[in-house]
Amino acid sequence: MRPSPRVETTAAPPSKIALWWQNGAGSLLEVRWAVAATALFAVGGIAQLAGAPPWLWWTLYLACYAAGGWEPGLAGLRALRERTLDVDLLMVVAAIGAAAIGQVFDGALLIIIFATSGALEAVATKRTEDSVRDLLDLAPEQATRLSETGEEENVDTAALEVGDVILVRPAERIGADGQIVAGASDVDQATITGESLPVDKRPGDEVFAGTLNGVGALRVRVTRPAADTVIARIVAMVEQAGATKARTQLFIEKVEQRYSVAMVVATLAIFAVPLAWGVPLQEALLRAMTFMIVASPCAVVLATMPPLLAAIATAGRNGVLVKSAVVMEHLATATQVAFDKTGTLTEGRPYLAELRPLPAAGQDADALLALVAAAEEGSEHPLGRAVVRAARDKGLTWSGAETFEAVPGSGVRARVGGRLIEVGRPATSPPQVDGGRERRRQDDDDAHRHGSAKAAMAAGDGGYGAAVAELEEAGHSAVVMRLDGVPVAVLGLADRVRPGAVAAVAHAGAVTETPPVLLSGDNARAAGRVAAAVGLRADDVRAGLLPEQKVTAVCELQEHGARVALVGDGVNDAPALAASHVGIAMGRAGSDLALDTADAVITRDELAAVPAVIALARRARRLVMANLVIAATFIAVLVAWDLLGDLPLPLGVAGHEGSTVIVGLNGLRLLRQTAWRRAATSSAAAAAKP
Repeated sequence: MRPSPRVETTAAPPSKIALWWQNGAGSLLEVRWAVAATALFAVGGIAQLAGAPPWLWWTLYLACYAAGGWEPGLAGLRALRERTLDVDLLMVVAAIGAAAIGQVFDGALLIIIFATSGALEAVATKRTEDSVRDLLDLAPEQATRLSETGEEENVDTAALEVGDVILVRPAERIGADGQIVAGASDVDQATITGESLPVDKRPGDEVFAGTLNGVGALRVRVTRPAADTVIARIVAMVEQAGATKARTQLFIEKVEQRYSVAMVVATLAIFAVPLAWGVPLQEALLRAMTFMIVASPCAVVLATMPPLLAAIATAGRNGVLVKSAVVMEHLATATQVAFDKTGTLTEGRPYLAELRPLPAAGQDADALLALVAAAEEGSEHPLGRAVVRAARDKGLTWSGAETFEAVPGSGVRARVGGRLIEVGRPATSPPQVDGGRERRRQDDDDAHRHGSAKAAMAAGDGGYGAAVAELEEAGHSAVVMRLDGVPVAVLGLADRVRPGAVAAVAHAGAVTETPPVLLSGDNARAAGRVAAAVGLRADDVRAGLLPEQKVTAVCELQEHGARVALVGDGVNDAPALAASHVGIAMGRAGSDLALDTADAVITRDELAAVPAVIALARRARRLVMANLVIAATFIAVLVAWDLLGDLPLPLGVAGHEGSTVIVGLNGLRLLRQTAWRRAATSSAAAAAKP
């Protein structure tokens, strides 16, 4: 019998959850213990419902106590040594007290809530720290330093000093902040300024560490040491702002110290005072334990968490990842939305907005577009890709370029069908490159073929200057096409406004009752065009902002009483996202640092989700306040009954559990899909009001 052929199998790649566990969450003790405690709690609950022997599910619940409670309990004991009563320790004591009188399930539930909360906080902190470290990798570890004699030397970027000159080759990342002393190129500095298009750089222009050089070689004189580069300052600002925000707590945590101390003192008094007056030990202990049960903040904890967690779950199903209950509360209290431009209000990639033929062209727009696409097909520049994409969208066809050359800082030159096509910025004269035999070979033919057109251009610019001015005034990037040396068309390229941006801006202003603002690193003209397109006022636009200036702008708004919800996507937005009252990142186009620094992530890149999640958070906050009133009423009534009357323990437990169930179910109302639709329609309705 022939053996069956051996089949080579390849293991399936690990899922995102597996990678998340292996590379991040799984390495944290808080997460491992929280998972273990939750598993033990679930198995214990199943055993109890299945009618297993009490010793079995009691053992599982107590194991849950140990797994989830040892760390907060130890932290609480350490806090006691510093004369601080931690609410986590109080929860552990309350859980033990509940087990002491037979309510082991209640205590286990408390343990699970606090263990899960601590694990989520640890994961968020670790991810932010990892992203900050990754940000430092944007700046290369080594640079090519030039000596006075022009010799090259590879050195660590950290060793560069002010005044050193470094060589940056094409497609390399710039190793230091500095000023160009020789060379020309286009530099992609979206990581720093957020500009959607690469910026032409020439001698005298400033460049930043971590930005990506284009096709030209640059010589850069270092102007800042490594510790003071813009990218290093971004890291420092993210860490500082994140540490400040980490101290913000939910409402219930703001009163935890007083409540904890009062509860402990009252429990001891209720036990000791009757005992001193001759009350039997068992009776005094029973009354004290009953007080601890009815006064324990189970209902208060559930008053705050279920509405917020339900809102988080509902937002997640609708494309918004809210990272914690604290974030949901911050969303509810936001009073003004600030939008970044590139990648947030816009798609973050250029498109061909207009091709304007000039009188010298002698061809229609489609024929000229096909020629430009043929010339740009070999280009890696974003503007070139935008032109090719526009031509393909129109179904145009073209023959391949016979020759192609990218001229740093000027544009591209190609020969298509025997015609010389040059595409570049309007401020750039037709490139005259060394060794230009190609150009000289055609000079006589060009002069003979297009002598009349050149004569006309000599008398005037044939509309070239006016076309450039009009397109740039409209906020477009103007690019000139030359055919055999004669300008024949001006192309206007721009960044497209996201679908739904107009409605999202209007709804955000309505739900917060304050007009949104635009904070952009792009130039004022481009920012103003986008602002006008989405309905923002000119007074609400701040353009040309570096990362630290965005932070300053956010802080100024907040110093004047605003609680800013900043919506951004890039590395340059990360410090401002961290410094804002609540940071929201666009998920698909967002940088890793922005996604990890932000408090919430719009996973589907739908701007309409911004006002909707704010409206949902406000409804969750209203439910929290209602639940706190319900929980406080139950606690007050039961405590008064226990102190002034004779509250039976079973009735006290029933009242305590009843309040817990009521506030829990009330908060879970936000799990329904109608909660999101109601939030979305409420923001739209607010915008529709005169």
